[in-house]
Amino acid sequence: MAKKEKSPKAKAKKPEVYTKTENVVVSASLNRELPLERLAARLENADYNPETFPGLILKIESPKANALLFSSGKVICTGARNLKEAKAAIAVIVKKIEGIGLKVGKVPDVEIQNVVASGSVGGKLNLNEIIMKFENTEYDPEQFPGLVYKPANTHITFLLFGTGKVVITGAKSEKETKEVIWALREELLNAGELREE
Repeated sequence: MAKKEKSPKAKAKKPEVYTKTENVVVSASLNRELPLERLAARLENADYNPETFPGLILKIESPKANALLFSSGKVICTGARNLKEAKAAIAVIVKKIEGIGLKVGKVPDVEIQNVVASGSVGGKLNLNEIIMKFENTEYDPEQFPGLVYKPANTHITFLLFGTGKVVITGAKSEKETKEVIWALREELLNAGELREE
């Protein structure tokens, strides 16, 4: 009986480094004061309790998002997956407000406040070593399995896990999340703290 030849081992897969936007937080000004009690009474999915919070909470079904509306006309919108969705949510809010007889006028400028992304640095991490080598870190595995890392001179915060998975907060664009994941990977490699598998 002829021996079966073993198939050559498949080439090792290159570690995957990526980011995926999970949430975009934007702000906008509607350039007018808003009567929050009137809005709460007339709009569906609106919640307003001024004793506990000064803003009106509005749930938007499509695109799926939540908004905080303030009497000053400022709006904070969260839950959108990208800037396009966030702008669409603001447009829905304007339409709802104008639908009850309040003119908004010009289309509000939408400004990104925070992009939250998940991702991977493409290898395993030893969080116990990272906390000893890196400054501006917090890690208490008995409370939470992730390590918080705030690099100096930046507005970015990373949440690192031993698997190499990462959560990024504080970015101002999706492009920035991609730049900072690669910068973090480089920093980890230079410190000898990234095991590619």
